[in-house]
Amino acid sequence: MIKRTWTIVFFSLVLLATTVVSGCGGGNANRTAPNTFPVAVFSDVHFNPYYDTTLFNKLVLADYSQWASVFNSSTITGLSTWGDDTNYPSLVLALSGVKQNMGASPMVIFTGDILGHYFSQTFFNLYYANLGLPVPSPAAIDADKIAVAAMKAFADKTVAFFADQVRSSVGSVPVMFVLGNADSYLGAVPEPSFLASNTETFYTKFLNGTVDHSEFQASFQKGGYYCAEPPGTNLMVIGLNTLMFVPFLKEYEQSAVTTELAWLDSKLAAAKASGKKVWLLMHVPPGADIYSTAMNDFKGKLTATATMMWEPQYQTTFLQTVSNYPGLIALTLAAHTHMDEFRLYAPGNVLEISPSITPYFGNNPGFRVFSFAQDTLKPTDYTSFNYDLATNPLQFNKYYTFSDAYPLSGSLNASFEQLSIELATNKEKQALYRDHYFSAHHYSIPAAGTFKQITDADWPVYYCGSVKMEQQAFIDCMKSY
Repeated sequence: MIKRTWTIVFFSLVLLATTVVSGCGGGNANRTAPNTFPVAVFSDVHFNPYYDTTLFNKLVLADYSQWASVFNSSTITGLSTWGDDTNYPSLVLALSGVKQNMGASPMVIFTGDILGHYFSQTFFNLYYANLGLPVPSPAAIDADKIAVAAMKAFADKTVAFFADQVRSSVGSVPVMFVLGNADSYLGAVPEPSFLASNTETFYTKFLNGTVDHSEFQASFQKGGYYCAEPPGTNLMVIGLNTLMFVPFLKEYEQSAVTTELAWLDSKLAAAKASGKKVWLLMHVPPGADIYSTAMNDFKGKLTATATMMWEPQYQTTFLQTVSNYPGLIALTLAAHTHMDEFRLYAPGNVLEISPSITPYFGNNPGFRVFSFAQDTLKPTDYTSFNYDLATNPLQFNKYYTFSDAYPLSGSLNASFEQLSIELATNKEKQALYRDHYFSAHHYSIPAAGTFKQITDADWPVYYCGSVKMEQQAFIDCMKSY
C-alpha cells in the first residue's frame, strides 16, 4: 500500500493529537505545523467515455489502463460545453487544474459523481447498435444477462480509469471521497453489486490503503459509507451515503438508513471522546431542492409547498444528531447541485457546495482550494477556480477568493453566517452571489433546450434555500421575503 509520502506531508502540515482513541482505525503523533494548510476539493465530474462513439468497441475490448491511448486517438479534441458531461479532454484539463493549484494539500477531497448521466442507457444504445440490433425494451435488456454483465464491466472499468487519472494527477496524497447518485450501474443509487465490485478500487486508488481495510469493507460494502482517521492527525473524516435519504430512491430499506444514522452518531461520539475534529462529507445535501422548487413550487406569497432533498424523518434525525455535538464538526462538504453555494444546516454548522467539473447544468466548470487553520482544522478561506467556456483559456484560472469578494471577519463558517444576513437585503452582494453560483456563466439546469437564469422574482427561493433547512420554515421564508 502507498502510505509513505502523504503521511510525511500530513505530519508537516496538520496539528497532531496527543490523545489516542481510535474510532476508524487511525493513529496519532506529535509534531508542529504551519498556521494554515490547503486542501483541494472537486466534485460532480460526470465523465462521459462515450463522447466519441467511434471508440466504443475499442474501449470495451481494452483494459482500462489502455483507455488514455484510445481516447488520445480520437479526432474529437474540443472541450465539453454547457449542457454536456465531461469528455476526456475536459477531464485532463480539470485534473491538470487541480494539480496545478492544490499546492501542499495533504489530501484531496472528491464529493461524488464519477459516471456521466444516462450511463447505462447510453451503453445499451451503443452495444445493440454495434450488434446491428434495435434497442430492446427495458424489461428485455434486464433479461439479457450478457448485455447487463457487459454494461457493469464497462462501468467498473470507467470507475477504475477515472481513479487512475485522479491518482496520476494528485500524486500520493489520499483522496477522501463520497459516492454520488450517478456512481451506480443504473444511475440512481449505488447498488450492492456496484459497491461489492468497486470497494477495492476506491480503497487502493483513492484512499491509498490509509484506512483500516476490514473496517472500510464492512461499512462501505454494506452501505457505501466509511470513516477515516488519517494517521498523525487530530482529524476524523466521515464519508456519508446520503443517497439513501433521497425521497424518490427507494432501493434502500428504512432499516439501512437507520443503521447509517446510528453509525454516524457512534463516530461523532468517538471523535468527541478522542478530542478529534470531524470533516463531514456527503453528496446530496439536506434542505431544499432549490431548482425544482423555483421551477415547480414557488408562487411568491401564495407558495404552499416545496421540493426537498431528503425524506423529512431522515433529515430530522440527522440534524438532531449533529446538534448533539456542538463545535465538533469543523467542515461539512456536499455536492449534487453542481453550483457554488452554501447552506446553514445546523447551529454553528455551514454546509459548503463546490461547483461541478461538468458544465452539464449550464455552469462553468470549477473547483475550490480551501485554507484550514492548523489548530482548529476549520476552514478560514477558499479560492474558487473556474474555466470560462466563453473564452476558452488555456487552463483553469482563479475566479475569486471568498475573503476578497466578501470581506468579513472570523472563521469561514462565521463569515457565511454573516453573509447570510447581508444577502437578505444587500443587492450588490446578491448579484455577486448569483454570479458565483454558476461560476460566472449565470445559468442553471437545461429546461426545454434552454438555460434558466436566476431572476429577481425567484431569488427568494435561492436565498431561503441557503438559510432554512426544514420544509415549512423554507416555505414561510419564501412567502415572507
